[in-house]
Amino acid sequence: GSFGVLMNGSYVLLMELTTSERIIIGKRGEIQFPSGWYVYVGSALNGIEQRVRRHLSSSKKMHWHIDYLLQNAQIVDVFYKESDKREECIVAQKFSESCHGIEGFGCSDCSCRSHLFYGSEKQLRRIINQIHFLRLNAPVL
Repeated sequence: GSFGVLMNGSYVLLMELTTSERIIIGKRGEIQFPSGWYVYVGSALNGIEQRVRRHLSSSKKMHWHIDYLLQNAQIVDVFYKESDKREECIVAQKFSESCHGIEGFGCSDCSCRSHLFYGSEKQLRRIINQIHFLRLNAPVL
């Protein structure tokens, strides 16, 4: 079969956690997550759709911090920006200016304090608009 062109770049998962949960996040250990809205910033330099599809699948090996959170949190929307460079840390920086970062989440291979942020849905969506990310539509979701 023919493959479409792979989109590479950064993506943002907008998630809702409906109840407050204590979740063990791999080696990072247990974290208390208040109920509410979260964004996770990631990059996929070998295909955004593929990576997002993995996040949405419920049968996967626990590997990344986000895998543990997604056992409880629901992905509501996915946004992306195409790029050949890793820009996730610049994006995470943008969220960290006005949102609460979950210390040490999703950033073990960079110097960021966090790649997971907590805020109101309105606030998180406003930042996503400001950084000009596009909404990823079906067939992935």
